[in-house]
Amino acid sequence: MNQKTTHFGYAEVDWNDKASRVSQVFDSVAGRYDVMNDLMSMGVHRAWKRFTVDLACVQKNDQILDLAAGTGDLASAMAARLGPRGSITLADYNYEMLSRGRDRMIDDGYAGVARCAQADAEALPFADDSFDCMTIGFGLRNVRDKDKALRSMLRVLKPGGRLLVLEFSKPTNPLLSKAYDTYSFEILPRMGQAVAGDAESYRYLAESIRMHPDQDTLQSMMNAAGFERTQYYNLTGGICAVHRGYKF
Repeated sequence: MNQKTTHFGYAEVDWNDKASRVSQVFDSVAGRYDVMNDLMSMGVHRAWKRFTVDLACVQKNDQILDLAAGTGDLASAMAARLGPRGSITLADYNYEMLSRGRDRMIDDGYAGVARCAQADAEALPFADDSFDCMTIGFGLRNVRDKDKALRSMLRVLKPGGRLLVLEFSKPTNPLLSKAYDTYSFEILPRMGQAVAGDAESYRYLAESIRMHPDQDTLQSMMNAAGFERTQYYNLTGGICAVHRGYKF
């Protein structure tokens, strides 16, 4: 019987090995993650995140889940819009990243509305109909079974709740796409080596982006998982996109 495999960047790996490999990547880059985000996007990632938070339409009493919460950029911005009866749960598969997100929420003064959970997006450890809003920023491409994860996200959303997926996507202009490839495969790994001492993790980053579904495919996957009123917004010429869908 053939052993089940999946992709890790461009490499084919055993199905059961991907999660640990991805976790090793983030163990390696966690300490320089924020610095590298600013450098490799020239700060534009902050505008992408602000746009996502605006689309989330956070209400003061919302119960929010931020998946792949990382160092807490999205969570902190959404927590600022919550009242004392609202809450935000930061969830991440990787403990090193999650611990930095936890520290960020404490430092920003949001410990009263924040909680943390080390969790797998494919099998979220929350009750059905728990959250009004859910975000996942730059994390879905690292998930092994995206269809299963989307179904898990739908399950824990309340009726009327919304999911926002912020993720690198496919540039819509061929010239931009060519320039982006050159940057991703020639400059980004060198930057990773110089700043984080790790070229391979940033080579994986570039490869994982190319293996991620394009905008229309991801929208179709969300529809198939049961989300409704799905739509997406291209940012910076499609280098990044925000998908939004609702549970009814």
